[in-house]
Amino acid sequence: MKIALLGYGKMGKVIERIAQERGHSIVLRKSSNSSFEGLEQADVAIDFSIPDSAVENITACFELGIPVVSGTTGWLSEYDNMVQLCEAKQGAFIYGSNFSLGVNLFFELNAYLAKMMTKFDQYKVSLEEIHHTQKLDKPSGTAITLAQGVMEHSGHAHWTLENSNTNDLYIDVKRIENVPGTHHIYYTSAVDTIAISHTAHNREGFALGAVIAAEWLAPRKGVYTMKDVLEL
Repeated sequence: MKIALLGYGKMGKVIERIAQERGHSIVLRKSSNSSFEGLEQADVAIDFSIPDSAVENITACFELGIPVVSGTTGWLSEYDNMVQLCEAKQGAFIYGSNFSLGVNLFFELNAYLAKMMTKFDQYKVSLEEIHHTQKLDKPSGTAITLAQGVMEHSGHAHWTLENSNTNDLYIDVKRIENVPGTHHIYYTSAVDTIAISHTAHNREGFALGAVIAAEWLAPRKGVYTMKDVLEL
């Protein structure tokens, strides 16, 4: 399979290595300052760029009929527009806030716990996310997905980065050098705390999941998620 890498930072380089280990070739390594030359040769594209580039990258893929997997976060105000363009161009698209198998299992666990906790209003729920200092968006896309999983089963309508007394779901964001990604969900009462956590040890899990998603998406048309890929 021929893969275009849209974004060639630390994640892009890990994806490149894993893709080549799985027998794929790289036909484009696009940075923010380079062109799309070579994109037309690709069977599928993997976008791990920056928020300001994601829409342009995804649009270019749809215009050429190339399936695209995007793990870039921080651009979701344009997500519905990209879905509409994908459908209009009869393209193929997967967006994921996190492609790690472990994180996607954690998403399901989070939603299940949130549903179970609806009967126990003595517990107050909050989230914490920790990432490396180079991460541009706050909170992380993973934290937003986790917050959405909680809000679907609770009285919270919105999340907030301010630790206030409102009914909004609080997300505590921390940036610490060399942390690939850690997420905690806390349910705290006057007498105890229930917590679930996911801690990434490196970027390998994210990269492998993105390549597996690309392999799955390449022969398909339509808009999907990692739940489809992993049959969750």
